[in-house]
Amino acid sequence: MSESVPDSYSFSEADEAHPQEHAQRVRYGLPLVMLLLTFCTTVLVGARLQYNFNHHLDAFATGDELLPLFPVQWLWKSPRELLLGVPFSLAIMGILLSHELGHYFFCRFYRVKSTLPFFIPAPTLIGTLGAFIRIGGFVRSRAALFDIGFAGPVAGFVVAVPTMFAGLRLSHAVAGISDPDLQFGFPLIFQLGHVLLHPGGPALSHYYLHPIALAGWAGMLATALNLLPGGQLDGGHLVFAISPSLHRFVSLAVVGALVVMAWFFWAGWIIWAILLALSGLRQPGVPQWPGVGRQRKIMALMALVMLLLTFTPTPVAHSSLPEVAHMVNQGNR
Repeated sequence: MSESVPDSYSFSEADEAHPQEHAQRVRYGLPLVMLLLTFCTTVLVGARLQYNFNHHLDAFATGDELLPLFPVQWLWKSPRELLLGVPFSLAIMGILLSHELGHYFFCRFYRVKSTLPFFIPAPTLIGTLGAFIRIGGFVRSRAALFDIGFAGPVAGFVVAVPTMFAGLRLSHAVAGISDPDLQFGFPLIFQLGHVLLHPGGPALSHYYLHPIALAGWAGMLATALNLLPGGQLDGGHLVFAISPSLHRFVSLAVVGALVVMAWFFWAGWIIWAILLALSGLRQPGVPQWPGVGRQRKIMALMALVMLLLTFTPTPVAHSSLPEVAHMVNQGNR
């Protein structure tokens, strides 16, 4: 995900005396620290995922964790047990990093000022809230905006696909498996990959998914979210590059569609609808002329195909707004 906001750094008196050194610390030091912290949080998640997979437990089955769904107490596990989480960490971070580097290198190509990728460590199901770069320079044309926006999802997708196939190959079916407490919805590309690797086998819901497969699933979801054609998302930048006059209309339509999907499929869509409605409907500050050529319009269709392959209206099953409200009411009784 790219963030088109101007850079603003606060300087202490010591920093004012050595502004170049401070700039270097911010440019390289902070991204490195965030990367290392995210590596740690994703290793913790990956270690528990691998342990549960090895013991035929639900992927996110919890023991006595202090935080809901995040295995903070795995910090006290032995190094040997923690090493189990490294493959998952490298897989999920590889997908996210490739996405952001796609943006970054095209920013460099067009001489647009941007930061290095920042990872966001967080106590979530996958140990991170993703990654982003900050674009502070002026994007000089719609073609440049298109290429920068297109490069990220494509780069992430190219890494997510083999990750998904490797994970599905390592997954295995178990007879009589019961439905887990947390059930995922699978995008079309996941279902196609399953059919190719396990023709005639049971449905995906009857498989214990390897942590690498879960990393691939998360990568596909991240790709789909970024390709939503609204606001300042990558997909919104593609829409503006193709037709600036349609940008606001399409963005509003996406907000409305997300609200509807939140009611029928997954409550989390309401968060994305609110984020887009509050801050994402403004147009990028890019000259409207010249336009883009036929080649980039074909590439936009490729991005649409990529969105259709990676999107699922129900990332988490049984979690529509009415279902979530019902569960909350049941819990309060």
